[in-house]
Amino acid sequence: MVKKILVSQPKPSSEKSPYYDIVEEFGVELVFRPFIKVEGLTSKEFRQQKVSLTGHTAVVFTSRHAIDNYFNLMKEMRLAITEEMKYFCVTEQIALYIQKYVQYRKRKVFFGTTGKIADLVPLMVKHKSEKYLVPMSNVHDGSVKEMLDAKKLNHTDCVMYRTVSNDFTEEEVKAFDYDMCIFFSPAGINAFKKTFGDERNDVVVATFGPQTAKAAHEAGLKVEIEAPSKEYPSMTGALKAYLSKKSKK
Repeated sequence: MVKKILVSQPKPSSEKSPYYDIVEEFGVELVFRPFIKVEGLTSKEFRQQKVSLTGHTAVVFTSRHAIDNYFNLMKEMRLAITEEMKYFCVTEQIALYIQKYVQYRKRKVFFGTTGKIADLVPLMVKHKSEKYLVPMSNVHDGSVKEMLDAKKLNHTDCVMYRTVSNDFTEEEVKAFDYDMCIFFSPAGINAFKKTFGDERNDVVVATFGPQTAKAAHEAGLKVEIEAPSKEYPSMTGALKAYLSKKSKK
């Protein structure tokens, strides 16, 4: 029986989060505790890549971290953001986050629906004359470059932020009593294994994204939920379906 779940993400800022609906419906306890944290590169570190931030006409954002670090670097390096700059985002939620930094203009912002870069590429192809800048984490597999190269898109990939372990305290390790852990990145899986080794392979695991699922299986974890799927595009939807199924047994 799953009663206590560790979600390896920051606590939702809104009380309307679907996670809270799950708590109310199934009586489970959710604890939000990131396994990893993101650090932005300094302007000095970024300059070592010899990438021009102003030499592009469009930016591709795959996460809010990418948005934060792009605009932070622009500010730190005292570079002006042109009114003509276009933004391509993997989801509408990420696109809306741009409002934190610049005025949102629909004719300048484009977004996909599934959260996958592959579904954003056709939109980018319609704007083939753009010079795309693709901010990334230090942890990436080169698949984005391959996709954009295959479509002959003019793009520059660059690292703007890095993922590091958010280590557990000794007290947290001793008090670990979760029935399920939810992971959103391979780095989160690595951080979990670094802390617990094979001691907690009995914990039920939910993963978001194919690379996260792959890392969890390779780590020998007990994967019972893999999202997104055609039926359940969100983690909360997949989790709700899983708990509903378990409660009927």
